[in-house]
Amino acid sequence: MPASFPSAAVPAFRARIGRDARSGYSAVPHRYRLHLALSCPHCLQIAVTHSLLGLDGTLPVTWLPALPDDGEGGYLALRPLYDSSAHRHRGPAAAPVLGDDWSGRIVSTDSGEILTDLARWFDRDGTDLRPQGSGAAVEAVRQLCERSIDVPAQHAGLAGIDPAAREAALRSLLDGLGALEQRLATGEYLLGEGVTLADVRVWASLVELDTVHRWHLNAAAVDRIADHPRVWAYARRLAAHPAFGRHLDLDGVARRHRAHCRGEEAAGAAMPIVDWAASAQARVGVAG
Repeated sequence: MPASFPSAAVPAFRARIGRDARSGYSAVPHRYRLHLALSCPHCLQIAVTHSLLGLDGTLPVTWLPALPDDGEGGYLALRPLYDSSAHRHRGPAAAPVLGDDWSGRIVSTDSGEILTDLARWFDRDGTDLRPQGSGAAVEAVRQLCERSIDVPAQHAGLAGIDPAAREAALRSLLDGLGALEQRLATGEYLLGEGVTLADVRVWASLVELDTVHRWHLNAAAVDRIADHPRVWAYARRLAAHPAFGRHLDLDGVARRHRAHCRGEEAAGAAMPIVDWAASAQARVGVAG
């Protein structure tokens, strides 16, 4: 069993979009707005999903800079929205945000629930990112990413961590990658024959693992992580998809990492597992 690590903090706003006005937030075009910073892995998932669903003309996006600027890990541009949604909101005015332009309030800051609602209520062309009956499988992949990739990858590279704890974190990470490697043995995607929310979630975690967490791992650990050929071929293949590769902000990710990181650079930083820029350009330039 993978080691147990703390999960992410609970988002501040968690309202949901529904079928009609009785839900409070009806699924109608041009009502909502996303506020996203592509240097954030949660925002990256939403941006990819937004593009896969072709929502440019239905649900606009306000793009935020790579680095938060309110001194608390949030954005000054989002402070009025937070203040109008919760009296004396405490904490950063952080992204991602799904806002309601009709009321001027925040609907949700929960990236997983935003993804689900976009795929459920705004799939106008039958893209089917959340096929019927796949909810449990998508949730299982989300939990695998959080518990066995994202959190242990961060712990494995912490400065001053006990060697036994570091190895436990690395083992958990390798178990998570091994589970993905097995899933990809039977097809190009995690669930069925096309891209789903599960693929979006995993891809964002792989980007973060290679562009952020790798900097704090030793060369031997990175070699063990890279020894999952199906996983990294899959990451390259998705990066070549226009809806994925167009949203890679490698410079922004690097600047955000340098601004907030307190770890030490290790030997694994020398060479990335994936040439993300080259992968993104492989088909994005042709697709326009």
